[in-house]
Amino acid sequence: MSNPPTRLLFVCMGNICRSPAAEGIMNHLLRQANLQEQYVCDSAGTIGYHRGSPPDERMQLAAKKRGILLTGRARQFERADFANFDLILTMDRQNYWDVLALDGQNQYGSKVKMMCEFCRTYPYKEVPDPYYGGAEGFELVLDLLTDACSGLLADLRQGKVG
Repeated sequence: MSNPPTRLLFVCMGNICRSPAAEGIMNHLLRQANLQEQYVCDSAGTIGYHRGSPPDERMQLAAKKRGILLTGRARQFERADFANFDLILTMDRQNYWDVLALDGQNQYGSKVKMMCEFCRTYPYKEVPDPYYGGAEGFELVLDLLTDACSGLLADLRQGKVG
């Protein structure tokens, strides 16, 4: 009998730029490695302002140029996500602390990680929010997330995390 898939949740503030991009990139890498049966990816935001919205059109366009499709609708992170996911990956420190603030019993802190912990090439500690910037911000986010997702997948496959 095979193990249940490892469940990954990517979290940013509004769930329309960074976290859906991370979800899309990770799914893309999983398909390339033929590992999509072993992992389930989702994304959420720490706020519900964009609830039900598709990913930001600028992020969709930038990702599509790289052959990555961004799907899904924005949703807000909820307490049940702690139990429903094996690993919760936040884009910046504020997202990290906002997620941990919902863990009233301090049970799930070991599941919550900063996405840039998995970067192999870029020295960034946080994935910057591209929402109010230009096209170059979306490209940088995609570069960072591709690096981080590749590192995350390598660590997952080696049993270093999860």
